[in-house]
Amino acid sequence: MATLSDPRPGALGLLDFDHLHFFVGNARQAAHFYCSAFGFELCAYAGPETGVRGRASYVLSQGELRIVLTTALGPEGPIAEFVRLHGDGVGDVALRVPDARAAFAAAVAGGAIVVAEPSAASDEHGEVVTASIRTYGDTVHTFVERENYRGPFMPGFTPRTSPVRANQPVGLVRCDHVVGNVGWGEMDTWADYYAKVFGFTQLVSFDDHDISTEYTALKSKVMADGRRRVKFPINEPAKGLKKSQIEEYLDFYRGPGVQHLAIETSDIIQTVRALRANGVELLETPASYYDALPERVGEIGEDFAVLKELSILVDRDDLGYMLQIFTKPLSDRPTLFFELIQRRGSLSFGKGNFKALFVSIEEEQARRGTL
Repeated sequence: MATLSDPRPGALGLLDFDHLHFFVGNARQAAHFYCSAFGFELCAYAGPETGVRGRASYVLSQGELRIVLTTALGPEGPIAEFVRLHGDGVGDVALRVPDARAAFAAAVAGGAIVVAEPSAASDEHGEVVTASIRTYGDTVHTFVERENYRGPFMPGFTPRTSPVRANQPVGLVRCDHVVGNVGWGEMDTWADYYAKVFGFTQLVSFDDHDISTEYTALKSKVMADGRRRVKFPINEPAKGLKKSQIEEYLDFYRGPGVQHLAIETSDIIQTVRALRANGVELLETPASYYDALPERVGEIGEDFAVLKELSILVDRDDLGYMLQIFTKPLSDRPTLFFELIQRRGSLSFGKGNFKALFVSIEEEQARRGTL
């Protein structure tokens, strides 16, 4: 609860996802992939042609979702170093706030690690104020205040469109949650960081009994803001007979970072069919998962046969049910992937699906020789 000396709940009480900033080896090619495969549309660009030196950035949008793809134009600097170490990944989970200066001050008062002090940038479209703090690994949160800006994205960007279109519209709506992987014994440290810095509370937690198979296990805590608009599950490895997906990620990513983005859709069946038509590879679910599914989740609005055909998972809590499916890794390194999710009232994270999901992931690990 807020006190007069603790400004965090007020300054950080209206958080939302602003954009997800990917640092990549080739932003032009990545933009083509995300437009043609996932149905994004190119809406803005920044680079040497717009007066921005040393990098090129492409802004893609779909529904309320916005991703930025940035590549370094030389081997020097933090973006080039990020990609050299981690491969393509999410470097910045940017958060929209009404007042970036107040949000930054509140976060720092809670113990945030400072990356960039508040600064304002303006052009003929208005002003954007930003400030940045650090979280796990090399991941950053940038506070973005854009209420007084009417341009395509930020100063320095110009409108840009692309003739590239997906074969089928995908129907992605917004970012539901962003999952981070951290090292052994670090989950509680970072959960406490979000509690102290942002005033987040723990929405749910899972231990190695909840999330395990015959071979591997992990632990997770979900931290969320008061409105449940911004949710950050944090995973760490747990002891198992073989190397878990978290350990594999940490090895290939070379440390903690964003493991996957959960993206909401209003019609997951249409979304999955479109993604498959667009060439996106999705995890397959063991057929045995569907044998007891009607009994486990009860009556739902979707046809169980269709869900089985498409490998869509279902879970229920006391508020309703949710449907989800996961892509395979989006690059050659088995690190970042997407989750597609449709919520029918449920606030859950698919606890009832963990066993089937991780068996599928282990099958992929075995093919890579990393299980």
